[in-house]
Amino acid sequence: MPVQIKSVAPHSPAARKGLRAGDYLLSLDGRPVRDVLDYQFYAQDARLRVEYQNAKGKKKTVTVRKAEGEDLGLEFETYLMDKQQHCKNKCVFCFIDQLPPGLRDTLYFKDDDARLSFLFGNYITLTNLTDADVDRIIEMHISPVNVSVHTMNPDLRVRMMKNPQAGESLRLLRRIAGAGIALNTQLVLCPGLNDGDELVFSLKELEKLRPALRSVAAVPVGLTKYRERLPHLEEFTPETAKRVIETIDAFGARCKEKYGSRLAFAADEFYLKADLPLPDEDYYEDYPQLENGVGLWRSFDSEFRAALRDCDLPSDASFSAALATGVASFPLLRSFRALLESRFPNGRVDVYAIENDFFGPSITVAGLVTGRDLIAQLRGKDLHGRLLIPSVMLRAEGDVFLDDVSREDVERELGVRLIVVSNDGAALLDAIIAAR
Repeated sequence: MPVQIKSVAPHSPAARKGLRAGDYLLSLDGRPVRDVLDYQFYAQDARLRVEYQNAKGKKKTVTVRKAEGEDLGLEFETYLMDKQQHCKNKCVFCFIDQLPPGLRDTLYFKDDDARLSFLFGNYITLTNLTDADVDRIIEMHISPVNVSVHTMNPDLRVRMMKNPQAGESLRLLRRIAGAGIALNTQLVLCPGLNDGDELVFSLKELEKLRPALRSVAAVPVGLTKYRERLPHLEEFTPETAKRVIETIDAFGARCKEKYGSRLAFAADEFYLKADLPLPDEDYYEDYPQLENGVGLWRSFDSEFRAALRDCDLPSDASFSAALATGVASFPLLRSFRALLESRFPNGRVDVYAIENDFFGPSITVAGLVTGRDLIAQLRGKDLHGRLLIPSVMLRAEGDVFLDDVSREDVERELGVRLIVVSNDGAALLDAIIAAR
């Protein structure tokens, strides 16, 4: 299907050849352009044969010459150029199925689009892919590919994902690995389903995908209070969480000895649930699964301590700050407060753990704290005129919480200036000491 050009950069190679906004891009060097991946891949050559259709319906073909690395100059309505692919699974642990009614429609959209994986690092299940899609991945050598595996047992994968294609799609995973495309994988673990012996099996099967396999993240299932008419699932207990860590560590130690990398890592949440200390920084190698919450605490802690060591603020400096976070990360930020107040006796840092009344008490991560919970639990507190929150609390737009409460709403209700801090220890220190 032809894709319409939204705009053409002035003086770009495409503009010099007469392409205009409203034209339709048909092909590059005879290859149909279906989406942004085709465009990015096929538009790299210094000499291109561009076929397009103008607003009057007339087809034209022009030869475009451009400098190495220069962009053709075309922009489109969306990254994908067509509709985003909807997830075809009905996973027993799906977080979207556990959302309460009444939120904005976009929050209920289940993404499973391989193109977004390549563009933004999203995880995909492979159940939307065909062999032709995999052919394109291999041809373009798009790497890495991030895959939500959950289990390498085909029958169990079908049961967990409620999709008859879920087991068969593991064949595509092996095709991608066999072509040398790097793979990052994740296992959302549910007690009694894909942990225990099933976890051992999955890790051994994933190991066979080396050297393409770069990492495996084991993440605990998240359960909200909105699970009516959904399959019954158990939460991890300290004992079951500890067994997951032991399984991952035994596998990782063996892989470290054989390959020089642990390959598999348990998310920080498992250590919190098991009430175990986090591993040292070296354990996480180059933090291959940071976005999955693997080593996030350790990285954040290291960044904060390093920034504090390098801080040249005089010891008698005074400042005051209020920080809000989820229940899970409260102990870490509380330890930062102790470090700061030891270094700066005149500094005051108040840290507030926000319990998740919106989704339920078992949801403890900061990224799922809502605006209304912030307002309800911090009303009347001494927030020193400035409240620091992590950027993960806000949607991608940057100014709205998951419950559609805006940052302006929070500021108005609490009578405070809201300071959004990126997920970086040094940035947090800078924000704290700036409050003086």
